[in-house]
Amino acid sequence: MLKNNGKKTTISVAGTGCLCLLLLLLLLLVAVQHHRVHVTEEAHGEDAAARSAPEDGARLAEDKKGFSNYFTKLARGRREVEMPARTSAAASDPPPAEDISAADIFIAVKTTKKFHQSRLSLLLETWISRNVQQTYIFTDGEDDELKTKIGSHAINTNCSAAHSRQALSCKMAVEYDKFIESGKKWFCHVDDDNYVNVRTLVKHLSQYPHTQDLYIGKPSLDRPIEATERLGDNKMKPVNFWFATGGAGFCVSRGLALKMSPWASGGHFMNTAEKIRLPDDCTIGYIIESVLGVPLTRSSLFHSHLENLQQVSRSEIHKQITLSYGMFENKSNIISLKGAYPVEEDPSRFKSVHCLLYPDTPWCPPQVAL
Repeated sequence: MLKNNGKKTTISVAGTGCLCLLLLLLLLLVAVQHHRVHVTEEAHGEDAAARSAPEDGARLAEDKKGFSNYFTKLARGRREVEMPARTSAAASDPPPAEDISAADIFIAVKTTKKFHQSRLSLLLETWISRNVQQTYIFTDGEDDELKTKIGSHAINTNCSAAHSRQALSCKMAVEYDKFIESGKKWFCHVDDDNYVNVRTLVKHLSQYPHTQDLYIGKPSLDRPIEATERLGDNKMKPVNFWFATGGAGFCVSRGLALKMSPWASGGHFMNTAEKIRLPDDCTIGYIIESVLGVPLTRSSLFHSHLENLQQVSRSEIHKQITLSYGMFENKSNIISLKGAYPVEEDPSRFKSVHCLLYPDTPWCPPQVAL
């Protein structure tokens, strides 16, 4: 009986052991299977993440590209809207303030009889030949040949032939009175060593209403001129003002010229010049700036022999209003232009300039018109 009980106990223990082993193996199998599933899920997750990362990046890039394209289209559309306006504005000049022609301008050329052949003949052959009706020659002696060419536009001022401030102011006084009598809209003064591009002059003056107060030109100084105004009873007052040099030419609107009358008409201009004891162009500046308080409107398109004319390039010549010639720093001061004539035949370069601007002129060499 004890033996039977021992066998039963042994079998029971063995069975229990086998059962535990089976359970352990089952648990191990489940654990391994779970691990495989976990690993597989992680692998699938990593793979999905790896696949989704480029997809998300591509989608993000696509979104960014979409926004970029959107704003690019907006910018392009804005440019297309704005571009025609800018192009048309750049291609055409601003509309004129007033529609004028050369007939509205009184061009006064101051000269002296001794320069009728050496200087005036050149002007008559070039720019004056196309603008006789607008141009008036103010000189100091009778010249029948000159009268034959331009008739009553040759004006003998009966002023002194001396190059003194009194003689210069005497001629300017006559110029002013003749302009007022003419009824024209603009008074422009030049010297007998100036070439005037009348087409550009008309275009420039058309930007301003002639009824307004306008004084246009270029100063020859880099600061206002200082003078002493004589008040009478031995009293004097210092004054300073800008003036446009007559050597480059200047223009005054009719509206302003009429206001100058108390100090410029009749014999008043010479009296005013004596008050400050300065030449004619300075006296014009004194009346306009110091007395009437109208500032000089500066223009770089006027040129005198007092500046370096070599700086005016050939491509810019047609844009200038006046040109000149002479001496500058003891050297010949002329426009640097390889034109129709060599310097020996055209020392002032005015003929070459004229052929450049008006190649249809009969005496210009044919090749200039090409």
